[in-house]
Amino acid sequence: MIFDSSAGDKGDKGVDGPAGLKGKPGTMCDCGRYRKVVGQLDINVGKLGNAVKFVKNVVLGLRETEERYYLLVKEPKRFREASMNCKLRGGTLAMPKSTNINRLMADYVSQAGLTRVYIGVQTQTKGMDGSSHIYADSTPLQGFASWSQEEELQPNTNSSCVELLSTGTWAHVECEATMFFICEFPKSRRRRGGREAVASSSS
Repeated sequence: MIFDSSAGDKGDKGVDGPAGLKGKPGTMCDCGRYRKVVGQLDINVGKLGNAVKFVKNVVLGLRETEERYYLLVKEPKRFREASMNCKLRGGTLAMPKSTNINRLMADYVSQAGLTRVYIGVQTQTKGMDGSSHIYADSTPLQGFASWSQEEELQPNTNSSCVELLSTGTWAHVECEATMFFICEFPKSRRRRGGREAVASSSS
């Protein structure tokens, strides 16, 4: 009897105990409905992810790896101007430091219907010791290069800038030549605001 009285009191006072829940219809968890809502949220998140990918790859024309984004800028500029343009966007001229990145960039150029673009590789004069090549971030070129056969046989040492051909090979080119170029952006910097800069600059 004591148990029954106590249970009744809890129900009357609206306490969320077992007896209170049992005595008030509609207070039980409608878990089926919530599962449906969560499922719909998952679908919406998936759609949003696809929309973001569409914007990056189609509208902005970006390419990406796990660490970086790449943007082909279809504005003919001299090498120095192209380099400055990338810096203003929050990045640097693209630096193909591996076979995979070089192939990604070459495919990017080819799919855009182009034949060549500036990349972030340049000749560095070393006085009497000759010259070497450095990337746009001032690191030395080592471990990977994709010079064309002509460049390997007879390097064009009179031209200190480098272009990437749609075939994936590199060639020296006059820095005063005007052509399109590819910029690269670290993803960490893009999350802090670089993305907006790239998007606004590419419009």
